[in-house]
Amino acid sequence: MDTIASLFSFITWPVSWVIVQFHTLYGAIFGNDTGWAWGLSIVSLVVLIRICLIPLFVKQIKSTRNMQVLQPKMKAIQERYKSDKQRQSEEMMKLYKETGTNPLSSCLPILAQSPFFFALYHVLSAIASGKTIGVIDQPLLDSARKAHIFGAPLAAKFMDSTSDVTALGASLTDVRVVTAVMIVMMSASQFFTQRQLMTKNVDLTVKTPYMQQQKMLMYIFPLIFAVMGINFPVGVLVYWLTTNVWTMGQQMYVINQNPTPGSKAQDQYLGRLLKSVTAHGEVRGRTKRNTVKRIVSKGPDRNDIERKFITGLAKLGLAAQEDGTVIKSDTALAEAEGGAAQRRQQPKRQTKAKRQTGSAKDTGSTESGSKTSLQKQDGSQDDKPTPAGKPASGSSRQAKSGQRKGPQRPKHPSKK
Repeated sequence: MDTIASLFSFITWPVSWVIVQFHTLYGAIFGNDTGWAWGLSIVSLVVLIRICLIPLFVKQIKSTRNMQVLQPKMKAIQERYKSDKQRQSEEMMKLYKETGTNPLSSCLPILAQSPFFFALYHVLSAIASGKTIGVIDQPLLDSARKAHIFGAPLAAKFMDSTSDVTALGASLTDVRVVTAVMIVMMSASQFFTQRQLMTKNVDLTVKTPYMQQQKMLMYIFPLIFAVMGINFPVGVLVYWLTTNVWTMGQQMYVINQNPTPGSKAQDQYLGRLLKSVTAHGEVRGRTKRNTVKRIVSKGPDRNDIERKFITGLAKLGLAAQEDGTVIKSDTALAEAEGGAAQRRQQPKRQTKAKRQTGSAKDTGSTESGSKTSLQKQDGSQDDKPTPAGKPASGSSRQAKSGQRKGPQRPKHPSKK
């Protein structure tokens, strides 16, 4: 880690200068040698860096969404040109160019933060070694070595020995407890951030290998940070925990305000938007109007969530316009009511038990009908006059034992 950090030593001077400027501000409030002054200086460094990286974060969100949308097309290209890797790569690059997608954009925020991260690690390692670095001179170095966060020095690590921790004026127990808690919080925030992205901001109608990869990363990244965290100084843990919390909050805001189409977050967002339109009778805010505008422009290509939103507007007697506004429309209300009435008039599907009961009743009525017709036929035969030389029906009842009662079927001439 020290070797990697030394590669970014060229940026240690700007990083140390920013930290010292914030320390001057917070030192006037909390005291120069306090952990609050130095800890908040690191937090402020993170906030400043993340504000500068907002454009890259926006590109990351767009790239992630485009990659989700392109997964079915990418899979089709892989299946079509699986025997020609060169043609497969050419078609992939052509697809990226046509859609304006850059697969590396999702890694831009992490790559952009890496120099500052390793520069801060280099600065804190120098403080732990008692060496001046950047704009941190000897008085500032002595002040930083005295600074403790909940009893743990800024430059202390979980794996430090007792002698190293004692040289910084702290106990090994305090250092390990504080670093362990911070490592757990850092890993948990990383896991929650990725889980929030997978459960709320993914199109659930598209099942692709990309989703499986994201699920694996949801568990792998926290483990990586937990293993690496035992070698991070307390100040670096403060830096990484702050950036994880910032990412989580920033992502939560983006998901709530501009969710991925077809995701659970879009269903919740359009539900809130429909309640707002119901309360005010109009679409308030440019962002919300742009959302309605995009839904209207899709036309028949809307997903189920967007169609439900348009139907909800129609039930209110409102129709969405191309500019993102809504107007009163009796036609939309009539169509919505007509569709609901048509759905109500459709017969309900009977259960299997009811269908079997109905068929049994039909069979019984058929059998009773056939029995009645047979009885009528028998009655009509009894009413016919008996030919001479043949016994009457009454005499047939006095037949020999063993014979079937009632009118007998005449025997075939060959059996007489």
